Amino acid sequence: LSAVPIMKQETGLPVIVDTSHGTGKRELIKPMALAALAAGADGIMVEVHKTPETALSDGHQSLDFKQYEMLVEAIKNARG
Repeated sequence: LSAVPIMKQETGLPVIVDTSHGTGKRELIKPMALAALAAGADGIMVEVHKTPETALSDGHQSLDFKQYEMLVEAIKNARG
């Protein structure tokens, strides 16, 4: 996460953080997404699947629709 402000400063480009692949664990997506945005990230990438447990790949790092809705609400609340 410390790379986020450095990359923004050095490149002037938007920085997007992949919280799904970056953690590899669904339970870490929310705290890392909030931390990435607090560090200045311009956006996040999150894998979402209707039923992650039956996904052909990356199910362990995917949110279901309800978890995604909860993440969006958490981000809205954090942003004020």
